[in-house]
Amino acid sequence: MKKPVFLLLLFLVQMVCSQTYTVLDSVQNEPISYATISFGNGNGTFADADGNFRFSKKWYPDIDSLYVSALGHKELALSTQSLPDKILLIEDVSELVEVYITAEKKKKYKTRRITPEIHNDYFRCWLPTVESEIAVFFPKNPEKPTKIAAVYLPVKVESSNRNSSRGQSFSTLFKMQFYGNDRGFPGKRLPYEDIIFTVNNTDKSNFELDISEHRVYIPKEGVFVSIQVLGYADKEGKLQQAKKYHEVETRKGIVKVSTTFRPLLPFTNKINGYKTFTRRVFFKNRTWQRFDREYSENNNLIKNNDTNYGMGLKLHLYEEE
Repeated sequence: MKKPVFLLLLFLVQMVCSQTYTVLDSVQNEPISYATISFGNGNGTFADADGNFRFSKKWYPDIDSLYVSALGHKELALSTQSLPDKILLIEDVSELVEVYITAEKKKKYKTRRITPEIHNDYFRCWLPTVESEIAVFFPKNPEKPTKIAAVYLPVKVESSNRNSSRGQSFSTLFKMQFYGNDRGFPGKRLPYEDIIFTVNNTDKSNFELDISEHRVYIPKEGVFVSIQVLGYADKEGKLQQAKKYHEVETRKGIVKVSTTFRPLLPFTNKINGYKTFTRRVFFKNRTWQRFDREYSENNNLIKNNDTNYGMGLKLHLYEEE
């Protein structure tokens, strides 16, 4: 059977065997985009832009509970035996108190660039999965109000498989978020909206994301800029609903292995210090870990001192009045 026909049949089977659920705000009754759906065992998925996600006991026979969460809302635990079609999340007032209202500064500014570190070595790249979020720290200029105008994201779009055709098409949805600095670790999430963007196989290795309209200003303690994969996008740019991991049979039993996505993220040894952190978003504690030898002594990137993702920034430094 030809591969395209097989994939089409597999997609149709998934459609038939699964049901669509919608995550809504309990007050506004509006969809919550890209809500996190955790299975409580380190795996999970995301709702799409319309708050929809698919779930089936045939897909996930060992899952008995779902944990649904989103910024500004209380996490909700649900039994998979009686999932409602519409899942209502209650606002969390403690997360909604602090809001940044920033008028665009009509003042002169100077542009400063923090150059990204780019390379094309597959074996020095992070393989993105939906379970991992990566955050990079950037300090603030101590004297001037500083806005992030753009983020430079090094990417590697080609596969390492020499037998695969170059330029194989893909389109991947990412989410960008911002965190305060809590004694050198990513702290409280800053109240800026999620920035959803797409990287595909035609993009350059120095992917530039213009975020100037979001008016993200760096706090005096510095900021952590994070990215995480949501999954592959379809031809219309919507998040594909598919399993984000697969089962591998080992001597110790069935092991769940997270699906890796393209593009790959080049890590580097040319940045001083440990400025990159990662965490697993589907675990309830979601603890951040510095990407160093305490994170893992067996990780090949760490062994080679490629301990930082080479993210860069374009900054607007405003003159004081």
